Amino acid sequence: MDRPALDIARLRSALAESPERAFFTEIDLVESTGSTNADLVARAADSHTDHLVLLAEAQERGRGRHERTWVSPPRAQIAMSLLVRARGIDPAVLGWLPLLTGVAVVDAVCAATGVKAILKWPNDILVDGRKLAGILAEIAAAGSDPAVVVGIGLNVSLTEAELPVPHATSLVLSGNPDPDRTALAAAILREFARRFTAWEATGWDIADLSADYRDRCSTIGAQVRAELPGGEVLTGIATGVDEHGRLLIGDRAVAAGDVTHLRAEY
Repeated sequence: MDRPALDIARLRSALAESPERAFFTEIDLVESTGSTNADLVARAADSHTDHLVLLAEAQERGRGRHERTWVSPPRAQIAMSLLVRARGIDPAVLGWLPLLTGVAVVDAVCAATGVKAILKWPNDILVDGRKLAGILAEIAAAGSDPAVVVGIGLNVSLTEAELPVPHATSLVLSGNPDPDRTALAAAILREFARRFTAWEATGWDIADLSADYRDRCSTIGAQVRAELPGGEVLTGIATGVDEHGRLLIGDRAVAAGDVTHLRAEY
């Protein structure tokens, strides 16, 4: 399969011409690395680093939630991490950053590819119930101006035989036969920058962000099964997301766990 390389010059140019052009200080591309998240976490030790982007054509030790690892054929995904410092944020709402990223990815995918993507709590991106992309946020430096690294792994041209798990999918399998990874990466970065800037300008108020998230989250209103840390299993209707970004199932707030939808999404 012919899988074109990311065009880093075109990506940088596209962002330089957008209203969000001043947001990112560095946008770099490597052919291969262990984990783009791990690379930027290491760079966060320098307090001057901020608004960095690192993309890789291949990852050897990509990381997901719950310490899961994954690999992908070269040039078949968008594997990208962003380092941002949320200056003066209330730690209680920091958990909304990966949810904001999920909203940005869904909107960028829909606009750039025409594929109808939705969110599954907390920040998986689904198409027809199958996982198109995942997001992992890691606090790289704590304090009043925490540094957070947000990783995005989005399946672009994977075939059925190349999928990491049966319930995954890719843009090609979802009806877009020739996705432009460079244009899609630019769309994701523009949307992230726009949303992060707007959120910061509100003083990290979550009112607008939470409304946008609810509009795109298929988990809310669904019958779900949550496998919680420690082995507990909780089932019920997901009624919403609280001020900390936790999923509400009945009268319980769930901060972490594997959530399965038990009925069709609408």
